[in-house]
Amino acid sequence: MLTTKHRQDRSTYHSDEARWAAVKRRDRAAAGQFVYCVSTTGVFCRPGCGSRLPLRDNVRFHRTPAAAIKAGFRPCKRCHPDSGAVDQRASSAVLDACRRIENAPQPIALETLARSVGLSRFHLHRVFKSIVGITPKGYADAVRVRRLQHALPNSRSVTAALYDAGFNSSGRFYTHAKAALGMRPTRYQASGNGETIGYAVARSSLGLVLVAAAAKGICAISLGDDRAALISALRARFSRATLVASADALGTLLKQVIAMIESPSNATALPLDIRGTAFQQQVWRALRDIPPGETMSYAKIAQTIGMPRSIRAVGHACGANPVAVAVPCHRAVRSDGSLAGYRWGIERKRKLLELEQAPRARATLP
Repeated sequence: MLTTKHRQDRSTYHSDEARWAAVKRRDRAAAGQFVYCVSTTGVFCRPGCGSRLPLRDNVRFHRTPAAAIKAGFRPCKRCHPDSGAVDQRASSAVLDACRRIENAPQPIALETLARSVGLSRFHLHRVFKSIVGITPKGYADAVRVRRLQHALPNSRSVTAALYDAGFNSSGRFYTHAKAALGMRPTRYQASGNGETIGYAVARSSLGLVLVAAAAKGICAISLGDDRAALISALRARFSRATLVASADALGTLLKQVIAMIESPSNATALPLDIRGTAFQQQVWRALRDIPPGETMSYAKIAQTIGMPRSIRAVGHACGANPVAVAVPCHRAVRSDGSLAGYRWGIERKRKLLELEQAPRARATLP
């Protein structure tokens, strides 16, 4: 993980020596800070360009692509250092497309989606896959699966939930249902049906902690400030189960969860009963492999599970994590090390990381 000092150094590039050091380490975080020009080729590049490293004596620096072009250099065809504005417009269009897909009750045709965000269908398809990691159709499918996951437990039938989630045909869905849900739809619908789930609430340095467990293990760990709201959310998720306040029976598990928060280096593994799609399970396993006190970017997690372009989907899987701390989604950060959103509040995420990193900080003191 980058330290604060490193991030500050990367944001300044106040001298040619600092800029050259960024070029040598192919520092993509320096993009937009400056460009470097190679006198022997007449080309200028971004700091993170993968081209062969030039000799230092042949390199000059300019603050902007425009300044480099004015000085007589042409943009590199490998890293396209003059395309920042175009990239920004494409990113904004893709973000707009994602929001339209998420808010649409039914699938949107690619042609219609592209027109609505101001791109051609071919350009949108290409940049969407490049940025999000999947095609617009793949993203729309994932959105419908998430809707179905929320709808199934409370729906009168699997078919009704299917259509409510935006699927136009049941036949094709059932062919891929197990891969999409991680289990058969009827089993997913019956989540909590006939089960007795015990729960207990206690206070920690992060506020209130709710732990719920079924016969096979912990099925929910939630953080918050309102006891009634935590219980209400648990009841909504397991609407077909019988919920029982079980402070005595869950005493040991509750203490172990609080220990994970207050003393993460001494935490013990917990029995978990968590349900999700096959993709979510992959992400959750990767998160559990991150040691306390360390972080990993969403992009790196995507690489770890063998799906390097599914960065946004990794973020959604982190947001769907039902067991705070036990599956440490708070250790997932942006590529520059900054904190992204957290289901239980960004300040709790910050505090969890501080608690985990404190022993390391003490160990380095003279």
